[in-house]
Amino acid sequence: MSDSSITVLVVDGHQTFADLLGVALNGQPDLRWVGHARTGQEALSLVGELRPDVVLLDPELSDSDGIAIAELMRHRFPDTRVVILTASNEQALVGRATAAGAAGFLTKNGPLGDVLNAVHTAHGGGMTVSTDILARLLRSTAPVAGPRPGGLTAREHEVLELMAAGLDPRAIARRLGISVHTCRGHVKALLGKLGAHSQLEAVALARQRGIIQ
Repeated sequence: MSDSSITVLVVDGHQTFADLLGVALNGQPDLRWVGHARTGQEALSLVGELRPDVVLLDPELSDSDGIAIAELMRHRFPDTRVVILTASNEQALVGRATAAGAAGFLTKNGPLGDVLNAVHTAHGGGMTVSTDILARLLRSTAPVAGPRPGGLTAREHEVLELMAAGLDPRAIARRLGISVHTCRGHVKALLGKLGAHSQLEAVALARQRGIIQ
């Protein structure tokens, strides 16, 4: 295993699940499992100590709200990417996770390959959402003829296309040569014009309305 391996911390209250996931991660030539945290506070401490590239985090922790922990990680350790790995598939949780800056949202009953791919995608600056979650969101979002009055600017459309490709605001900013602050401003404007509450919902609405493919 090379020093260039993507390092991964698992945050989950179940030891057996974490151990099995760790074995799977270490079985990949470019991934390395660096530790396991059982609580939110332990997770923050280990991320500060180990500075992993990616954290696989169960939001249902015994001592804290895992989504709030994910947001704290984003602010304190911006180079560490967080992927939510949960037994729940509530759409509200997806919205909270994306708003907190999570780089992925997967359910535990999905294929192991999806988790491994999500780690690679997160490390590369992209975002992954379980296909069943995305399909449910698309079904539940009522189709509308188009965006709200005001339309999308050319730059907003560029940002939307990159969001749909799975990039987060930091990666989009780098791609377009703009600041992260400016990019987040475009995302906020997009959400308002599309009537969406999260980036994921914005992409789903835009696809239903034919704004993007």
